[in-house]
Amino acid sequence: MTQIQQSTETNQPFLYPHINSNPTIDVQDSPRKSYWRCSKQDFFPEPSFKDLSSYRTALSQICPRLKDRLLSRSTETHELVTVLRESENPMQKCLTWWDLMWMSFGSVVGSGIFVITGQEAREHAGPAIVLSYALSGCSALLSVFCYTEFAVEIPVAGGSFSYLRVELGDFIAYLAAGNILLEAVIGAAGLGRSWSSYFASMINTKNPDFMRIKIDSFADGFNLLDPLAVVVLLVANSIAMSGTKRTSFLNWIASIATAFIIVFIIVVGFIHFKSSNLVPYFPEGAEGVFVSAAVVYWAYTGFDMVATMAEETKNPSRDIPIGLVGSMSIITVVYCLMALALTGMVKYTEIDPNAAFSVAFAQIGMKWATYLVSICALKGMTTSLLVGSLGQGRYTTQIARSHMIPPWFARVHPKTGTPINATLLTTILSAVVAFFSSLDVLSSVFSICTLLIFMLLAVALLVRRYYVKDVISKNDSVTFFVCLFTIAGSSIAVAALWNSGVRGWIGYVVASVIWCSGTLGISLLHKNRVPKVWGVPLVPWLPSLSIAMNVFLLGSLGYEAFLRFIICSAVMILYYLTVGVHATYDVAHQNPKETEVEGGR
Repeated sequence: MTQIQQSTETNQPFLYPHINSNPTIDVQDSPRKSYWRCSKQDFFPEPSFKDLSSYRTALSQICPRLKDRLLSRSTETHELVTVLRESENPMQKCLTWWDLMWMSFGSVVGSGIFVITGQEAREHAGPAIVLSYALSGCSALLSVFCYTEFAVEIPVAGGSFSYLRVELGDFIAYLAAGNILLEAVIGAAGLGRSWSSYFASMINTKNPDFMRIKIDSFADGFNLLDPLAVVVLLVANSIAMSGTKRTSFLNWIASIATAFIIVFIIVVGFIHFKSSNLVPYFPEGAEGVFVSAAVVYWAYTGFDMVATMAEETKNPSRDIPIGLVGSMSIITVVYCLMALALTGMVKYTEIDPNAAFSVAFAQIGMKWATYLVSICALKGMTTSLLVGSLGQGRYTTQIARSHMIPPWFARVHPKTGTPINATLLTTILSAVVAFFSSLDVLSSVFSICTLLIFMLLAVALLVRRYYVKDVISKNDSVTFFVCLFTIAGSSIAVAALWNSGVRGWIGYVVASVIWCSGTLGISLLHKNRVPKVWGVPLVPWLPSLSIAMNVFLLGSLGYEAFLRFIICSAVMILYYLTVGVHATYDVAHQNPKETEVEGGR
């Protein structure tokens, strides 16, 4: 496969750096230019967009260019060194494991337990929502292991985008990039809507929508306009743009306060626990548990935003494993305890789907506690918005560094050390979506994006460990890909059997045996790469299990969620064919004499 070459345009102040063993670069060697400059050259500096004639020529070459992008793979050196020049100023290394742990806690807890627990307990899982959280938590923890190994080895702002670009290639990385941006926008919009619901429930518990503007002529799910959600998003993102360390400090102060209130919620919940509220435990059977597990996966997605902070972490090899794995293990236990406390306090049929915990306390006669719970929920969702704003901006920055979107969004502000342009992009988009879309519409689409990216990351980890170009033998290469497709095919088969209503054990046993055979086949191959510092244990079994669980949860989502996802993906591919493929092709082939080649790739 061809390698991705340097990605900086000739008119930029930084040319291709000399590659050596030290990836640290001072990106402030050039004359100062205004951060806010805004011209066509800043957005589309590539030759394909020089004029209309050049663009027509580029379109006529779309097939060979697409082939080139499909076969290209980036290098670690490229992601760690070259593309950083597009930002013109460095991000500040100011975070420790303490910051990362509380970022993960603040982001994940706020975006999960207070947002969709009531919705899924009421509509699908009932009291078994505890099992949904446990199932999703196990799957998320497997993804955390994969993220952690990549973040330690490739500590850049791009997160999963950069990891996939190195291991699976440019086109797959673009599809992931589109889903990452969609995930960021939808996740922030959903949090904004939930924030306004909880705030409204503090004033009027009977109608959490009373602060929204209803438009009868709009379709259901899009007919409740939410100006308060827009205001919340603008404030949170403004704080994130002001500085990383400042945002981290505010997050962990608020998260510590949230942790004490969560302990109070769990204790009071078990004091007022009624076992009769847990009957029936499976109101919709196992199907309801799995459907809810796919949706509540949203609750665990904050950690991928934290992984994007690797570029600003002082000691990634130590701080990232402690911050991510430690916090996510604790969060999974907390989620299960809070879900159990909620369904034990209140019958699942009486749970408020919009502000479950605050209304639950009112229902057991502790109306004063509803304000405490609502304040805790607001704090949790606010910290989720803060950490999400940080992660979204850094994802977008790395995508812009590759020129898949205009490089204007890659710039880091010299004073704040934050990507203000990239953060503004996600802020505006999420505010527009939050203004119109209801929470149930947002959560299902969000889950598809998240599960797909986590599944691809597990595949990328297997590719990283076993498939090293020019090192792996031809026979081993064929064996690896046959086994990889066997794992994917058997995982899809199990999901298809379950969702088609087949409950006989024979089909599941056969599919499981095939999955085990594929995983065993990979385990017998020689590992051509080993992690330098920290690695996922039990490879290939844990990544293979992560693939199976993510595929199964994907299959549990409804038809409408996939329809919305397909529409969004079609728009992404259309943009790639008309803009992205030409921009990245120009960047990769701008100076062939200075092509980067990393040993062993």
